[in-house]
Amino acid sequence: MNSSYSPTDSELEILSILYQFGPQTVRFVNDEINKTREIGYTTTLKTMQLMLDKGVLNRSVNERSHIYQPAVTESHTQNIVIKEMVERIFRGSASNLVINILKSNETSPEELEKIRQLLDQIQTTKK
Repeated sequence: MNSSYSPTDSELEILSILYQFGPQTVRFVNDEINKTREIGYTTTLKTMQLMLDKGVLNRSVNERSHIYQPAVTESHTQNIVIKEMVERIFRGSASNLVINILKSNETSPEELEKIRQLLDQIQTTKK
């Protein structure tokens, strides 16, 4: 996979399904996508073949079906998308991203405590 790879919206949708359900056929992925929007089987197939060519997916043959699974971890994909979003939308400022997330969402006391602990851990490691 190219180090400058940035997934398209369609690729993210496919990756999300595979992260949630594990290795699957094109038919399964297409059926899941069609629960929220209409898309043809061949469009899903072509997108997944391109993702295979890019090294984003792996494919194995199980009986007569081709089974696809992510070649990259969910956390790796999340990092790519977040870095791109910080650069494009928040002009490189991670703090602006966090501030906007906290302002726009109901954050539970438990989540806030996790955030505090993470910030303390990061601060300790950077000293």
